[in-house]
Amino acid sequence: MIIEGSLQASLLRSVVISLFTWRRAETDDPIDDAERFGWWGDTYPTQANDRIGSRLWLLRRVRLTAQTQRDAEFYAHEALAWLIDDGQVKNINILTEQVQSNRLNLGVELVVSDGQVVRFNPSEQWQVIYAV
Repeated sequence: MIIEGSLQASLLRSVVISLFTWRRAETDDPIDDAERFGWWGDTYPTQANDRIGSRLWLLRRVRLTAQTQRDAEFYAHEALAWLIDDGQVKNINILTEQVQSNRLNLGVELVVSDGQVVRFNPSEQWQVIYAV
């Protein structure tokens, strides 16, 4: 049960963990070396194929193209799909915007059961984390 007023905080925590924990690379994903990374807890999932995190980390050394933007949207949606599967939200919209030749902004809109839209801009979260 989510207590009134903490819905946005709970969803924010879920989004940050889901997007910024490194999901293990698939066997057909192009990687720099033999390391596929991944969260250690996925070694013993309580449900088959239940995995934490995103594969956004695979984009860290690629050139920013239209395909990279589509991959980022796919990886983000893949990482957050559990929110729909578990009934936490009704819909997920991933918003991307190429700002410069080397920067892609990513945003998330979650539609909760009453139709309310909760928006997150992950770059704002990092600004808070690194603020001095």
